Amino acid sequence: MTIAREAERRFGRKISWGVVLGEHRALFTHLAAPVMTRLRRPQRRVLDTLIESGVARSRSEALAWCVRLVEQHEDEWLSELREAMAHVAGVRERGPAA
Repeated sequence: MTIAREAERRFGRKISWGVVLGEHRALFTHLAAPVMTRLRRPQRRVLDTLIESGVARSRSEALAWCVRLVEQHEDEWLSELREAMAHVAGVRERGPAA
């Protein structure tokens, strides 16, 4: 907690923190950022189905549930995508100055 408070003071931003022990992960603080998105009717229907079934209380919560589900099941693919993005960033840095 001391490290998080110091980081908040130093960087002027709220800090989320948690602990990883082996395969277990626990977050003690959570920061939520509002996100605006445009969804078509079929996509909104998916969120509304999650609400009607009791999985989520709102469209915001339903969308967060969907994102967590993708993150959980597509971890390998997302990791590979992040590595590719890092490679592209490295190539851009080595390229000619604009």
